[in-house]
Amino acid sequence: MVLFLTSSPCDDDVPAHMHLPCCYFTRNEFVANLKKYWKQDSHVVIIAANSDAYDLNDEMAFTFRRCFFYHGMVPETYILLDGRNKEQTKELVERADFIILGGGHVPTEMKFFNEIHLREYMKEFDGVVMGISAGSMNTAERVYAMPEEPGEGIDPHFVKHFPGLGLTKYNIIPHYNREKDSILDGFKLVEELIYPDSHGEEYYVLNDGSYILQVDGDAKLYGDAWIIHDGRLNKICDEEESIELD
Repeated sequence: MVLFLTSSPCDDDVPAHMHLPCCYFTRNEFVANLKKYWKQDSHVVIIAANSDAYDLNDEMAFTFRRCFFYHGMVPETYILLDGRNKEQTKELVERADFIILGGGHVPTEMKFFNEIHLREYMKEFDGVVMGISAGSMNTAERVYAMPEEPGEGIDPHFVKHFPGLGLTKYNIIPHYNREKDSILDGFKLVEELIYPDSHGEEYYVLNDGSYILQVDGDAKLYGDAWIIHDGRLNKICDEEESIELD
């Protein structure tokens, strides 16, 4: 299996003629690595984070399809999986060459993944998986879901750890470039909510455009990234650089 764990693959600096909110990042070798593992005439399945958000899901699927076309990767088939066709999960996964796990609210997405038995169906999958934000986070064997929505930062019953898809051992925290100064429920998201959860843990903190590429278990990190461990944040990789991960 080839696994892309992205914060976000979406570059907002879009050529005017695309008429889209984003294209894929070309920096940090992202598009080059996508093309390296892209199979001609791929069957692509994009799995939504919220099974019932049909309008949002349709918009997401349309955008990413256009991104593939723009960068010269033309799917044979391209199917959105959400609440409207969830009974087809097994056959869609079995046929897929490339699976996209959409971004959204981490626990909500994992609830849908559990409902459609995605972990079970992906055990034998040997194609390409691209996680986006929450989709990347939920690929972990043991997911860390930091508080995201109002009320979660002060809710003593908010569940931060739960079983994921079991595709990787790496826990990522996405969108550091956007979230590093965020306040949630009166607390600093990073320093006061995430740091205390990191004792005995390692969280890979990624800017948009940075990602982990895991191929048959061997992993490499590309772009600006940090590790949070035991309440400390340390820079481990710079933009347009890469490092091997243990």
